[in-house]
Amino acid sequence: MSQAPSDRRSQWVPRPRPQWLQQMNDEGRALDLRGVVPLDEESLLHTAAQNTGLEDFGEEDWREPFRILLRSIDEEANLNLMGRLYTRSDLLIHLEGRLRVIDWYKRNPQVEDEVIEAPVFVTGLPRSGTTIMQEILGADPGSRTVKMWEAKYPCPPPKADDPAPDPRIARAEALTALQDHITPEWASMHKVGGDLPVECIEFTYSSFVSDAFSASFQVPTYSAYVANRDAGDAFRWHRRILKLLQSAWRPERWLLKGPTHIPHLPTLFETYPDARIVLMLRDPVKALASVVDVCGTLFWMRSDDPFSGDSYGHFLSADPVVANLEQMIAWIEDGVIPGDRIQPVRYLDFFADPASEIRKLYSGLDLPLTAEAERSMLSYIDEKPKGKFGEHDYETGEESRIAEDRGKFKHFQDYFRIPDEL
Repeated sequence: MSQAPSDRRSQWVPRPRPQWLQQMNDEGRALDLRGVVPLDEESLLHTAAQNTGLEDFGEEDWREPFRILLRSIDEEANLNLMGRLYTRSDLLIHLEGRLRVIDWYKRNPQVEDEVIEAPVFVTGLPRSGTTIMQEILGADPGSRTVKMWEAKYPCPPPKADDPAPDPRIARAEALTALQDHITPEWASMHKVGGDLPVECIEFTYSSFVSDAFSASFQVPTYSAYVANRDAGDAFRWHRRILKLLQSAWRPERWLLKGPTHIPHLPTLFETYPDARIVLMLRDPVKALASVVDVCGTLFWMRSDDPFSGDSYGHFLSADPVVANLEQMIAWIEDGVIPGDRIQPVRYLDFFADPASEIRKLYSGLDLPLTAEAERSMLSYIDEKPKGKFGEHDYETGEESRIAEDRGKFKHFQDYFRIPDEL
């Protein structure tokens, strides 16, 4: 990839790997990795069917993106030994999950009749506070989030009164812990866990139209394909998973999160016409610097050449990020998306006075705010451990780079009155 000198990716430096992992990957260079850890369609589909005893993958809309993904991995990802093992494991989880979801609907056709009513989505630029906001709002007993274990293993859908803990939590926890073992710095960037809430892209994996793949390894061909493809298939799969989960446990409201929804807000509202949006707003220059470090670390988990391509580039470089934000503003101004159901939340304002901001947010979204819910959310903020997993320390760039990016984001910051943090 040819990167401009001002592109933050061009100067990103990975942290040293744990010694055990470095040695493993070094030894792996002597192996025929494609032969030892196959990532071809036939092998993956055969193994997924064998593991589940199922063969019906459902509608054919997933096959083209799946094949483009595999070709992009093969030609562009440059996976090391751990990366290849990790990727085969992930792909099998997604394929097996798809088989089980299709089978569950066939055996329980009434699930299709479920209606997802007025879901709340937290969105905004990556690293703008969407995760902590989902956690805080999720402390409201009336809100239900999708947990990592439910995203990976949705069948059978859990009931509210199921015995706890569900054994699937431990399975998901073991997989998410692997990230911390491979890159110990990851825990300070974005804590994940088997029983923690996840972004929407985590349960659209099995549609094979997901930005999560683009942020996992260098697949620029696939990344460009997803960025330019109609997101309808991914949102239909999104709704299918929510219906399945809701069929066993109907919440007062769904609380969802996805920074990658920004370029697809019209499709989100087509899928969920009564959706409500919490739009997190934080200094975009600071957010961009942070997301480059996060994605570099994700790529480094699987490859020795983390920024060899432009995978996920529409969220990593200032120009396409600005274009997406300007498009969102135009959609609001032109009425393409309903501005009255989008509630802006400035990160710094929120944490300066959380009680007042929570009341304003609930009022703006026309949501009932009980005294119990308010106490629960404020208690969560008070008890949230500061720096429990370490502080995310990353390079923000030289003053000239910050000034260049600042100029590009000026209209967005002025429009939403977002203060500088750098």
